[in-house]
Amino acid sequence: MLEFPTFREQPALLDRWDAQSDPWAGMEWMYHDPICEAYWPRLDGDFADFQFLVYDERADEVIGEGRTVPFRWSGDAKELPDGVDGVLPLACDGGEDPTSLCALLAVVAPVARAKGVSANILKHMARIARDHELGALVAPVRPTHKSRYPLTPIDRYASWRRSDGLLLDAWLRTHERLGARIAGICRNSNKYEGTIAQWTDWTGLEFMDSGDYLAPGMTNPFQVDLESDKGTYIEPNVWMIHDV
Repeated sequence: MLEFPTFREQPALLDRWDAQSDPWAGMEWMYHDPICEAYWPRLDGDFADFQFLVYDERADEVIGEGRTVPFRWSGDAKELPDGVDGVLPLACDGGEDPTSLCALLAVVAPVARAKGVSANILKHMARIARDHELGALVAPVRPTHKSRYPLTPIDRYASWRRSDGLLLDAWLRTHERLGARIAGICRNSNKYEGTIAQWTDWTGLEFMDSGDYLAPGMTNPFQVDLESDKGTYIEPNVWMIHDV
């Protein structure tokens, strides 16, 4: 049986999860989005009731984590902010009563993958939205397998379907199976910047020329400018809307 305690309810379980959780193993740059670095620490305190763990009672194991944040949105898909970096300031500094819930992160432990846990995380996020009388659950989705096709535009990739009619990407497909619909592309969902030395440390690459580069795990190329000593990686996501 799965339970979904909030961070506030089970701090001891959070300690156990933190000891094993590294959702971006091998992708160090994912921890260096300035907006996420500024706002993410506030989630545990300001929005503790919207952060939860997935606890397998039978196995006495923490097998997942869900991160959400309430924010104000008109309900018009054209007015969705530009992904994670757009939502966090609205939620934390907006000052207006929220109307919707944004799914920020869903992580499943390796031992529990391919067992439907990710779908259960999304279902619980929808339950949180209902419990707080929020009208929609929206998600700036990072497609699981986009890194296999880094040169394909995100718009095109998000439209690919298998022969059975289902979306090709596994994570997009999970959302759609739960009733979500694609609402558009958030082209600047996360922005990562660093010096050339930092990017060498994060990726293991040496940069001999300015230009576009790829590193394992990236969904599209990133840009290196040796003259300004800067590398920039901007990652798009796919907006999906769940009615709750």
